Amino acid sequence: MTPVDAFDTMVLMGLKKESEEAKQLIFEKLSFDKNLFVQNFEVTIRLLGGLLSAYQLDGDKRFLDLAEDLGRRLLPVFNSTTGMPYIYVNLKTGETKGKVNNPAEIGTLMLEFGTLSKLTGNPVYFEKSKKAVVELFRRRSEIGLVGTTIDVETGEWKNTASHISGMIDSYYEYLLKAWKLFGDEEFKTMYYQSIAAVNKYLAEKTETGLWYGQADMLTGKQISSSFGALDAFLPAVLALGGDLERAVELQESVYKMWMIHGIEPEEFDYKTNQVKYPGYVLRPEAIESAYYLYIFTKNEKYLGMGREFFDSLVKYCRIEEGYAALKNVATKETSDQMESFFLAETLKYCYLFFAPDGVIDLDKIVFNTEAHPLKKTW
Repeated sequence: MTPVDAFDTMVLMGLKKESEEAKQLIFEKLSFDKNLFVQNFEVTIRLLGGLLSAYQLDGDKRFLDLAEDLGRRLLPVFNSTTGMPYIYVNLKTGETKGKVNNPAEIGTLMLEFGTLSKLTGNPVYFEKSKKAVVELFRRRSEIGLVGTTIDVETGEWKNTASHISGMIDSYYEYLLKAWKLFGDEEFKTMYYQSIAAVNKYLAEKTETGLWYGQADMLTGKQISSSFGALDAFLPAVLALGGDLERAVELQESVYKMWMIHGIEPEEFDYKTNQVKYPGYVLRPEAIESAYYLYIFTKNEKYLGMGREFFDSLVKYCRIEEGYAALKNVATKETSDQMESFFLAETLKYCYLFFAPDGVIDLDKIVFNTEAHPLKKTW
């Protein structure tokens, strides 16, 4: 998975030798004809997104052929009663499992499956992924919020906690980006209705700034003041959706969370100022949001912020073999782990701050949640 996830980063950086090696490795070794269960969401955003982006950047049709082969093998996930996907699918047999899914894994397939439809001319991928999103949106509460987990066979909510963190986060991101990429007005409507409810019930201003907590999806009553590394995606999405004022305010909070220990924790309580989960798994979201704010405001402050984020990665996470996740941001103890998204997202956003003009044009491309650039070429 790593060469596919990292390929477009190498291309954008002009690493011709390395990208050519990765390309040959992918065509020689990558096969999806495997009798194993994969997590549809992760494989979609990393591999399917990576292959589609590779095809658009490089032009070699073998990337698209691989993407289509993978897309076909993933399609059975949508064979639930509601049309919302199961979590896992066997790439060879098409068997599915995992009926209690979440909004992020249900709603974060649209850009990749939709792009596959546009590039191959086969509408089935777009139609099935859109139906999943619409079915989920239809089941939001009367006050407009979604919960954390839902049964894709019955459509019944299993966990009614609402937030912008993991298991929900990129659902909101894709509502906006699907409108941007495909021009589908239905996504625009779903995004602005959804973000209005999020801003009304989850946003909270405290002495330390603007934060987003957790509330019950049915009542809007707050249940937690937890904010974390994954929540830091929201300033980028708010900025992309035109709410620059709120994006700027929230990014200040993200920066404060990062600076408590010089690198962000996975989770933090903004009311008690206590770190709840001290690990850092090389996540990109805080850096991504600073990048978007730099693009939209041209304020040099965000360039400085990007530099600080990058410097702390090098200082605390760089090891001889690569970059290591941290077990604890206070002690800076490292763990034996480097996710492929570090190469796909974290380093790409660090680079793009300082890249030559024209490497990426946000008017012409949309980044999927794994930072694979998708171009509206159709």
